[in-house]
Formats: sequence, structure tokens, C-alpha cells
Amino acid sequence: MRASERAYATLLDEIQTGALTPGTVLGEVEQSTRLGVSRTPLREALRRLASDGLVAQASARVTVVAGIDADDIRSLFDLRRALETEAARLAARRGDRGEFRGLATEFAAVDTADADAYYALISRFDSAIDDAVDNAYLSSALRSVRTHLVRVRRMARDNPLRLSASTGEHELIARAIGAGDPELAAHATHVHLHNALTTILEALTEDPS
Repeated sequence: MRASERAYATLLDEIQTGALTPGTVLGEVEQSTRLGVSRTPLREALRRLASDGLVAQASARVTVVAGIDADDIRSLFDLRRALETEAARLAARRGDRGEFRGLATEFAAVDTADADAYYALISRFDSAIDDAVDNAYLSSALRSVRTHLVRVRRMARDNPLRLSASTGEHELIARAIGAGDPELAAHATHVHLHNALTTILEALTEDPS
């Protein structure tokens, strides 16, 4: 792996997991030393993160981790709703029904107390959707949304009731796709996204930080 790719992957993970919080200054000298790369590949990594919308220039010489607020999240979900409902609809028409029935069974059995296992299953479900849709433009747009979604999901990660409800919602989406029902798949996705957004915005209200 190239030095710039290694730096990008590390910083991306740290931003998504919250190890680097919004407003954190990413000084070139400090980060180059910490990541074990020279300043040129670090700058390449920071340019990619800026293109992703994950870092911003506070001034000509200061790069910081970008913030994310309620308006950002609403805008993200506007796009997510348009993309994911259509992707679910297409997957129900084009996908391997047996694969999605199997995923529905896994959602029914997953232990949400193990959040890492749950999100690993979500990742597999997303990949199955991408494969079923078989549309490079749609999949690329979804990948961009998911890059930001990892940060947003952390806001609901410690809510056991929401994780449990989300499991049932994903099971219904997977079963609708597995049954080849495009409109039910799209509707179930819409309901899931509405509930997810509501929970996240409520979490922001309870914890303004």
C-alpha cells in the first residue's frame, strides 16, 4: 500500500470512529510523524479527505476535521433516501432472491448487543444491494454517502432499542427483496431511514456536543 493510501485509510478510520473529533487540527508535521509518512503523501491523503468532505481548511495553513450538525445530517438523509429506496427497488427486481432471504434470516438472529457483528452484517447487506443493482454510478454515489454515514451512525450506536428496531427493519427490507417485491422493499427502506434520522436528531438534541 502506498504511503498516501495508508495515511488516508488511517485518518479516515479515525475520523469515522470519532478518535479524531470535529475541529481537531491536523498539523502536517505532527501527523506526518505520527503516521510515519513524509509530508507529500500526507498532503495527498488530506486532499482526498477534503474531497470526501471530512476535513476542511480553517485557514490557509490549518486543516481541521470537519464538523457535522443537524442540517448536514438532514441533507445527507435527503440524498440517502433517494439513493437507497431506488437501490432497494432495483435489487428486488434484479437480485438473487435466495441471498436476500438468507440475509433476512441472519438479521432475525443477529445479537445487537454485539454492535460490531451487527454493523458487519449491515456492510454485507449493503454489498449485496450493490451487486444486485449492478449500476456503477448508483453504487459510487452510495459509497460516498456511506463514508459520512459511518460517522452519523455512531450517534445511535449506544441506543439498544434503536439497534433492535433497526434489525427488524433490515429484516423486512431483505425479505421484500427476497420476495421480489420492489415497492415493499422501497417502502420498508423509506420507513427505516425515517426512523434512523429521527433517532439521530433526537440524540443530537439530548447531547448538543
